[in-house]
Amino acid sequence: MADSFSIMLMDKEKGITSFESLYPVKREYRGMKIGHAGTLDKFASGLMVVLLGGATKLTPLFSSFDKEYIARIRFGEETDTLDPEGIVIKKAEAPTLETLRLVIPAFKGRQMQRPPQYSAIHVDGKRAYREARKGNVLEMPEREIEIENIELLSYDGQDCVIRTSVSKGTYIRALARDIAIKAGSSAHLEDLRRLRVGPWTLEDRGLSAKELLSKTGLLSSVFLCPSEKKTIDNGMIRKNAIISDSDSTKTYSFLYFGSELYGIGEKKDGRLTILARF
Repeated sequence: MADSFSIMLMDKEKGITSFESLYPVKREYRGMKIGHAGTLDKFASGLMVVLLGGATKLTPLFSSFDKEYIARIRFGEETDTLDPEGIVIKKAEAPTLETLRLVIPAFKGRQMQRPPQYSAIHVDGKRAYREARKGNVLEMPEREIEIENIELLSYDGQDCVIRTSVSKGTYIRALARDIAIKAGSSAHLEDLRRLRVGPWTLEDRGLSAKELLSKTGLLSSVFLCPSEKKTIDNGMIRKNAIISDSDSTKTYSFLYFGSELYGIGEKKDGRLTILARF
């Protein structure tokens, strides 16, 4: 019987959608609610965070995580999807190495980014990618993002490899497009591999949910009076049951009855609610 609360780190392979990559997990944990924190495009690979059971309630906890990628940008052709699966819509000469050395570092920092037409963003109540497939061009609203770090690793005159850490909501396909525009060229994203989500990397596979959550630093430790355990069947914890809280400013907490880890709680409106039990 699977635990009712679990976090799994998966190395998604190329050529399948994020949804398809979850098929083996769904077969193994049949009947359990399963989700993931952050989609990867079909052509991309790398770290996916899979949430099982009660862990799906913690999706807001991971929404602020930055992500790190290795990306290969192919210059000379822009596709409608900005990836290798699209149709070429624009061609231009590839930039020089000297130009890229000047252009790429300029993208570090806060900036506005226009998401791709082929994205899951809602525009006027419609999914952008569905409208794009119909041939409808939407005005994609810009959003603020942050490129925390960006580094040129190699360039062979056509393919440029970068390593970058970005804030939530950043489209690496759009970054490839914008780098090309600034370099006086056209491009699409040929390959993408996610290396990190927040504090987690693929090397953390196999760690328990508690170990993974501890690495985030986003949960306090709330110690509860053991004699109060029988009074929380309604999912709420009374204030007089709390013995101590290691950090009252944090929204989420590990809940302990004595030395026993019981579950995860959320502090909201002066109440402590149980989100999940281990």
